[in-house]
Amino acid sequence: MIDINLLRESPEQIGGLLVQKEPTFDVQLLLSLDGQVRAVRARVEALRHEKNELAKQARGGVTDAIRTRSIHVGTALKEQESMLEDVQKQYHELLLHCPNIPMGDVPSGNKESNKVIKVVGSKPTFSFPIKNHVALGNALGWFDFEAATHITGSNFALYKGDAVKLLYSLTMLMLKNNIKHGFTPILPSVLVNEKSLEVASNFPKFREQVYAVGADGFYLTPTAEVNLANLYRDHIFKAEELPLRLTAWTSCFRREAGTYGATERGLIRIHQFEKVELYTLCTPHDSNQELERMVACASDILDQLGLHYRISLLAGQDCSFASAKTYDIEVWLPGQNAYYEVSSISNCTDFQARRGLIRYKEQQAGKTHLVHTLNGSSLALPRLMVALMEVYQQADGTIALPKVLKNEGFFI
Repeated sequence: MIDINLLRESPEQIGGLLVQKEPTFDVQLLLSLDGQVRAVRARVEALRHEKNELAKQARGGVTDAIRTRSIHVGTALKEQESMLEDVQKQYHELLLHCPNIPMGDVPSGNKESNKVIKVVGSKPTFSFPIKNHVALGNALGWFDFEAATHITGSNFALYKGDAVKLLYSLTMLMLKNNIKHGFTPILPSVLVNEKSLEVASNFPKFREQVYAVGADGFYLTPTAEVNLANLYRDHIFKAEELPLRLTAWTSCFRREAGTYGATERGLIRIHQFEKVELYTLCTPHDSNQELERMVACASDILDQLGLHYRISLLAGQDCSFASAKTYDIEVWLPGQNAYYEVSSISNCTDFQARRGLIRYKEQQAGKTHLVHTLNGSSLALPRLMVALMEVYQQADGTIALPKVLKNEGFFI
């Protein structure tokens, strides 16, 4: 959640930034409901105070005036308390749908306003007609999408043989890389509860994108960011304990409502996928530096794999709901003839920390402050596998994988 005080103090400036991020968000309604909550709460507090004063006066004897006034105050208090409960509910619901405030250097606009800030390597060239990863994988016996459809449904994947070896080799490469960069490995469950999804900012706005396990009130995690965002919920750090850097490998599950185009066949967009996540908790002073550190960590993996990629600073409307600033790392996929995102790295400032009451203290007896949280993919495994297959394909249909993957013990 945003700090509502910022919007109260600078409604035009902050309201403009919020609309820049999400044009359909009703800033004026949020301000109106905020004002109503404060006004009704003030009336409730005044009535409660008067009720207490009348009770004190009654100790010396109940007069008709005290009795009449007490009945009036009691009735009015119930009405105002009911009104407060109703308006607070409306206000809290809208506040949970309010996006994070974009940072000053975030471009305005949507995807067309994204700024490419770095390009690494160049597009590979081939002396033979290239194939996409679906054709390559089917010929090599790496995938069985038909079996996956029979077992579960459409847009799920089933990996076989060397594809499984590649998946685990990439995972080990990523975890080793992230540990080298100072991130501590975590292995969380893939089931999360509703509060965890609210703290991570998936609920209530993106409820329809999450798979529910209805009988038990659990949900399949859409990203390990949810799990890591809640690891220190309701916790107060000492300032010297920060920054705290975490990495986790999980399966991720997303309903991804909508249709799938021909360009998103195979592994490009599926309901279940493996991903290694980066997550950092730090002081506000360090969050910009930590964002750059996370980008460098994720980029290191692509450098080791020899892949061509670019890094873009996203415009406000293309940033995620919880993000104040986001960099996308996009790898070139020859079979798709396009760049595809393999990592989205975001500074969420205190947006998630306010929901989860994640704080720190400079001194033992000092005031608490909200931490800043950052998250990023490091990396999304299916699309990275697509890149490796399509970039390192040979004329005979085989894949000449980079030597760095041979060090993980899954390939001979």
